[in-house]
Amino acid sequence: MQTIKPLNSPSFSCKILINPSKRNTTTLPRTRIPPLPPPPLPPSSSPSSLNSDESKIFPLKIDLPKLNPFQKIASNALDMIEKSVITKLGKQHKLNRTVDPEIQLEGNFAPVHESPVQHGLEVIGQIPLNLTGVYVRNGANPLFEPINGHHLFDGDGMIHAVKLDSENNKASYSCRFTRTSRLVQEASIGRPVFPKPIGELHGHLGLARLALFFARANLGLVDATKGTGVANAGLVYFNGRLLAMAEDDLPYNVIIKEDGDLESNGRYNFNGQINDPLIAHPKVDPITGEFYTLSYNVLKKPYLKFFKFDTCGNKSRDISISLKNPSMIHDFAITESHVIIPDYQVVFKLSEMLRGGSPVIHDPNKVSRFGVLSKDDHDESRIKWIDVPNCFCMHLWNAWEENHEESGDKTIMIIGSCMSPPDSIFSESDKPLKSELTEIRLNLRTRKSTRRIIVSGMDLEAGQVNKTRLSQKTRYAFMAIAKPWPKCSGLAKVDLVTGNVTEFLYGDERFGGEPYFVPSTKGGREGEEDEGYLMSYVRDEKKEKSELIIVNAKNMKQMALVKLPKRVPYGFHGTFVSSQDLCNQSYC
Repeated sequence: MQTIKPLNSPSFSCKILINPSKRNTTTLPRTRIPPLPPPPLPPSSSPSSLNSDESKIFPLKIDLPKLNPFQKIASNALDMIEKSVITKLGKQHKLNRTVDPEIQLEGNFAPVHESPVQHGLEVIGQIPLNLTGVYVRNGANPLFEPINGHHLFDGDGMIHAVKLDSENNKASYSCRFTRTSRLVQEASIGRPVFPKPIGELHGHLGLARLALFFARANLGLVDATKGTGVANAGLVYFNGRLLAMAEDDLPYNVIIKEDGDLESNGRYNFNGQINDPLIAHPKVDPITGEFYTLSYNVLKKPYLKFFKFDTCGNKSRDISISLKNPSMIHDFAITESHVIIPDYQVVFKLSEMLRGGSPVIHDPNKVSRFGVLSKDDHDESRIKWIDVPNCFCMHLWNAWEENHEESGDKTIMIIGSCMSPPDSIFSESDKPLKSELTEIRLNLRTRKSTRRIIVSGMDLEAGQVNKTRLSQKTRYAFMAIAKPWPKCSGLAKVDLVTGNVTEFLYGDERFGGEPYFVPSTKGGREGEEDEGYLMSYVRDEKKEKSELIIVNAKNMKQMALVKLPKRVPYGFHGTFVSSQDLCNQSYC
């Protein structure tokens, strides 16, 4: 299959060279063939000159924009302004390391091509007999070379999938972009036109990029009404659907095909019930099967909403939460009876862009707090806010309710990874990032809080508890050892009572990511909490090989290793879709 640029594509090569002195170089995937009769190849081109990987990639199903004469003139004028003014000025500004593409896309953070299913992978060891299904993990994988700034969180969503057949000890692998509205539109145009919310929206140039985008949208050159997000962070399976999520859009439904391949099935608005972006970490109550999530808005009130859906996906709650300013809320927690909503010191202030800064800032004058809302409430009138000073947890791993041993007061226990400096992943800081596994106690009577570091001296992030025990008291957390940040050198099983840590280290020049815990058949609510398996992608940077490892969570010993045919970049969050869930997928 030959790759032809769209007719209105500029003469633009999507090849990005990351740190030329190193061995890792990457060619970004080019725009895919539209479903139209392609024009003939230029005389200088031939199929043999094309990247051989291109012939293995399914095309994006896109329609070329049909512009009237006025739109063509306006489009050319805006393109000229972008190239000769905004991009040129942007290159004169030195980028800090958090948004410098040469740093953020270095080595195994560099993007890769899509891959259709490849079967018959080499398996070392034995896949556990009850581990049949598909492990999927999300991540950021930019389709195009960044024009200017690029943050780790800015890339287009790509899901990497390994299908496991435990009975025959076989495995297959595939990876696909999630066909977001943003990605499909940019692919049809042939270059990035949607601004990157973290990497590019800084200062006056950020305002100029926003103005440029709004001009294109008002002229009908792009369609912002169908979503602007990248769906690159979270994955959750609910009510027959695998949903790819990020903060800036509705979820996208991704179908896992019978052979283990992936297929995007469009934005999912819960059958027309919502039109709000949802955060990347919804919660599925393991007892009731209900789905809980939040939506935040950085432009208008209400800045925060809470949603609840029953097991069939019908919305049963929709509550506006009053906040003084829009706050960064990437995750939240649930207990048996309550929803725990954080309101941190990391806030959005678009006015900072007028001063030349970032709209995501740490507000030292604000006190972080947690709101405790009953799952049965129909409005926010009974929410209890409890201050937790100087607290920012990017992720909350679990929460449950207890009675205080001495006073008998109702207490909410929260387990999270507290980051400091709180805004260090969004702005450059001279202080090294620390992420400490922490216990937070909220007294519902006195409205006071206490904090205790469970494990000191270790950076623990990107983790799990046994999700059959979510909202209930848990003893164990399974975490990534986030060293050297943002790489992960191994896994840690943490006893939340004693603070004891059992490590599984990947080895010299080997790094991975979030461990996903899959309970064994008898390791659900009826069995012991740590009966199950941990899975994570690992990259051997010395041998330049990628693998999927399967570890026994009970004794933290490796059980199996799947050798992968392609490089798997470091990514974000994943889930495991069992063979039973695969059979129950919804295709519409």
